[in-house]
Amino acid sequence: MTWFAITAGALLGLAIGSFLNVVVWRVPRGDSVVSPPSACPACGRPVRPRDNVPVLSWVLLRGRCRDCGEPISRRYPLVEAGTAMLFALAVWWSGPDWSTPAYLLLASVAVALTLIDLDVHRLPDAIVLPAYPAAAVLLVLASWSPGGTSDWPALVRALLGGAAMFLVYFVLLLIYPRGMGLGDVKLAGLIGLFLGWAGWPALVVGWF
Repeated sequence: MTWFAITAGALLGLAIGSFLNVVVWRVPRGDSVVSPPSACPACGRPVRPRDNVPVLSWVLLRGRCRDCGEPISRRYPLVEAGTAMLFALAVWWSGPDWSTPAYLLLASVAVALTLIDLDVHRLPDAIVLPAYPAAAVLLVLASWSPGGTSDWPALVRALLGGAAMFLVYFVLLLIYPRGMGLGDVKLAGLIGLFLGWAGWPALVVGWF
């Protein structure tokens, strides 16, 4: 059952990774991630559904647009495969368990923000801020663990960890504003939620 869950997690990661490629390209530009459909940046032709299968379509097309023949960046299949790997690791690490959705959210946010930060040196509010309520809901579910053993102290640790990391990084921003941006402060609070939920040692080591 665990291997089935890990495989399912990897397949879900492939699909989410394909969507994250869209997020990484469009969010910094202020474009909608829903419409219009994905298209070749060179010729503008919409990507056909059969050419939108994660990793496999890129391999079958030999890394080129079906219509104009322009190269398609290797980053697209690498992001899809990398997200699949992170999702599989998250499922393997968590069990599967009620905490699994929270870890999958963290993996998705981490992939998107890492690539956007590499591209434009920003951590967009459009990704970080909605992740807060989503993380809160999922961590409440993980702490409640319907049908299992509840762990409400973990939720308290999460709230304390998120608040502590946010405040400390905010103070660091005030002391040395050239050292980091406000986006780093917002992200620190989000990471603190997850580290705190995992435990005090995780919070200390992850913080360091």
